[in-house]
Amino acid sequence: MKTKVGLWIDHKKAIVVAVTDKGEEIGMIISKVEKQPRRSGDSPLKGHYESAQVPASDRRQRVLTGHFNIYYDAVIACIRDAESILIFGPGDAKGELKKRLKKNNLGGRIVGIETADKMTDRQIAAKVLKYFQK
Repeated sequence: MKTKVGLWIDHKKAIVVAVTDKGEEIGMIISKVEKQPRRSGDSPLKGHYESAQVPASDRRQRVLTGHFNIYYDAVIACIRDAESILIFGPGDAKGELKKRLKKNNLGGRIVGIETADKMTDRQIAAKVLKYFQK
């Protein structure tokens, strides 16, 4: 059975639409990534900030990269068996995922990458079905 997958992705979530001979199936993967870590302690208006209360930016970046790696690995695990993969969405997440897919020897299955704004699940499913009916 041939599976074609359409994937709307940003850094917060991924909506996966799998199209098979039996129909379509929609799934969601939520990212646990927090882009802007919150600072602990008093605010500058109320008291002193100690530099130790805010992690160094390179440490923050490593943590952020680790969270994205977990997120992208979960997405790849969900779409690994697809014969064709369409990736779309806003921002940089689609390009980052494309690099990860190539690293995992799945880059040849990508049939398209498109920029798309926020969409409802039904809009995403309709776009994927229309794309693969060509």
